[in-house]
Amino acid sequence: MTKKIFVCSAIAATILFTGCASKDAGVANNATKAPAPVAAPAPVAAPAPVAEVNPIEAAQGKIKTVLFDFDKFNIRTDMQPIAEENAKVVGDKSVESAKIKLEGNADERGTDEYNYALGLKRAESVKAAYEAKGVNASRVSTVSLGEGNPVCKESNEDCWAKNRRVDTKLN
Repeated sequence: MTKKIFVCSAIAATILFTGCASKDAGVANNATKAPAPVAAPAPVAAPAPVAEVNPIEAAQGKIKTVLFDFDKFNIRTDMQPIAEENAKVVGDKSVESAKIKLEGNADERGTDEYNYALGLKRAESVKAAYEAKGVNASRVSTVSLGEGNPVCKESNEDCWAKNRRVDTKLN
């Protein structure tokens, strides 16, 4: 096997270093040389097509979660600006054809029935805030997911605080 590699390498080196035969430098060439052919210019790549931005997807990326206090369904003072900004996003003309779904959520504490009702009240609070900012009520639906859709699954206050929320979905 080593012999074959050595022989192949020797042949390849011989071909590489031998090259083409050149003219004898002592022979005069009175003929005019033809100009070297000009290479065709390299093709220019067409610009990449610009991906169309779906306004509904773009708007969805701007929407933030509205968080709530324990056992409460009124929008917290620090969440008011977020609800107002969300209302501007979903109320924009570019997404007026989109339906808005508000998903109310609760933390794991409390009964299933209680958490379901609390999630629905939270979603209704956000709906009222959106309507107050001019969003058409016929576009908005509310649903409660109760404690069934946690974003955090640990059993501590930091985690529970993340689960007490309303998510806005456009479709």
